Amino acid sequence: MNSIPNDLQTWKRFVKDGVLDEARLRKRIAESWHRCKKAEVNPYLEKGPKVLQQTELDHQSKKHSFFLTTAQPYLEKLLPAIKEMEMMALLIDSDGVVLALDGHPRALYEAKRINFVEGACWTETAVGTNAIGTALHISEPVALQGSEHYSIASHQWNCSAAPIHHEDGSLAGVIDISCPAAGAHPHMLGIATAIAYAAERELAAKSREKELELISRFADRAASRVPMVLCNAKQHIISASEAIRTSMPDWQGRHLYELKERGFSIEKAVTMGDGGTCFYLAEQKKKTAFRFNGVIGQSGRSQAMLKSLERAAAADATVCLSGETGTGKEVAARALHENSERRHGPFVAVNCGAIPSDLIESELFGYAEGAFTGAKRSGYKGAFQKANQGTLFLDEIGEISHSMQVALLRVLQERKITPVGGTKEIPVDIRVIAATHCDLRELAESGKIREDLFYRLHVYPIELPPLRERPEDIPDLFQYYKQKNHWPGELPPAFLDMLKQWRWPGNIRELFNVFERLSIRFPDGRLRDEPLTALLEAAGLPIIPAEKKPAAAGALTLREQIQKDIIIKALESAKGNVSQAAKISGIPRSTFYKRLKKFNLSAES
Repeated sequence: MNSIPNDLQTWKRFVKDGVLDEARLRKRIAESWHRCKKAEVNPYLEKGPKVLQQTELDHQSKKHSFFLTTAQPYLEKLLPAIKEMEMMALLIDSDGVVLALDGHPRALYEAKRINFVEGACWTETAVGTNAIGTALHISEPVALQGSEHYSIASHQWNCSAAPIHHEDGSLAGVIDISCPAAGAHPHMLGIATAIAYAAERELAAKSREKELELISRFADRAASRVPMVLCNAKQHIISASEAIRTSMPDWQGRHLYELKERGFSIEKAVTMGDGGTCFYLAEQKKKTAFRFNGVIGQSGRSQAMLKSLERAAAADATVCLSGETGTGKEVAARALHENSERRHGPFVAVNCGAIPSDLIESELFGYAEGAFTGAKRSGYKGAFQKANQGTLFLDEIGEISHSMQVALLRVLQERKITPVGGTKEIPVDIRVIAATHCDLRELAESGKIREDLFYRLHVYPIELPPLRERPEDIPDLFQYYKQKNHWPGELPPAFLDMLKQWRWPGNIRELFNVFERLSIRFPDGRLRDEPLTALLEAAGLPIIPAEKKPAAAGALTLREQIQKDIIIKALESAKGNVSQAAKISGIPRSTFYKRLKKFNLSAES
């Protein structure tokens, strides 16, 4: 296969002067070259600099044995064709270490000359842009020819690599097909991708088989009243004892760390078969901390709110939560329930604003047999009965009608309900938590909420502050999102500053939507190499936030100050190279020069 015209000249110009003609290089390769330049990878490497000793390689193979034993049969099936085409095939783990390789003797001989052998580390940071390392970094199939490689060690090679993922999307490893440049085949990447897909399916099937076997071994313990859980290798719960299933109905698939949030501590861990661990638990009688949405906020507003929630959880009084949309009212209500004496009882949430007015009475109080046409033969238990001995969360309480307010007031006074169409009163033992995005007192003063109901609900009011009033909590919320979603994201300081300036009308819900978009756009979590404007665009946020007030005469506006900061940081990163700084900031070069002049900056800034 012929090499790309002038690709060697393109490489020489980039490694020497840092100048890259983007039109001569594919986007993914250009991005990788920039990463290598920034990481100061030596482009003149003649061989891989790092090869593990045998003991280290044995440890690495053991660590990734599940991937290796699952994928190796596919490599072996491929070998006859690979040898015939005078190529070699390799399996590389998620750390970038070559675990297995085989192929035509000539290809293996040439590979050995550049340390392309078992135990070699073939990541981008080790040897620069290459099919293996770049596929690991971008988590996509990639093919490289000749001097598209960053280091000269690989300039005489053509390589195609495809990542192999676990069922949950995490990276298991890479399969690579390589050969000296003169013997390239047009279907190398297609073959690697097909093998990777087949190996992924086999990994998923074997993972499920392993879990079923582990669950079978755990069967005797599953009936136990002793709190214990069975976790897979990634510490997700795949089975639980009766004690846990009773106290934590949503146990399945939860991460082990979430048990700590539910008041359990780990007493003992027992290995059960390949990759499985049984954790014996103890319920903590007293909690030392009260967690809100999995995060203990660092701001004064958050700490005050958490203290109020902690005090309310210890009592059994009615609580009224107020806060804007997205501040986490249901999360706070669940936290009150799970930290209270009622935590072993049910938690029932009802959104009063989402239920049609003609149905809300039966949803709350249930109905008796034959109460109306189409009613269930055995009747229906409403939310009050379902929440018996637990907590009833009434969200958007300000949306209920006046007639329903009268009925609700009676239940709160007498703790008895009468189902629709029924005559018998049924006692209920519940704690009520109400919530509204409005000020309940204002609703009472305007007549939308009955005054007597207001005093029944407004026993212990707690306000959940909006995110814009506690921007210092954003890093903690980000860390929580990362842990919960197993995403290795990292926020560049400039981008974090922009997040702290945003008004967040949708509060935590809107912030988590931003993190979700970023995790989809950057599954490997590597945001630091991206221009600030590109991150804002990927997050779905405006490039420049709305200004809060007019700037003083002669002073920079908020928009201008942000523009200036972006340019200064880009110049620092590019060490004064204007073309490179424009690329880093995502700003057209002509615009970049105009702003340099506007802000009286120079390339040495």
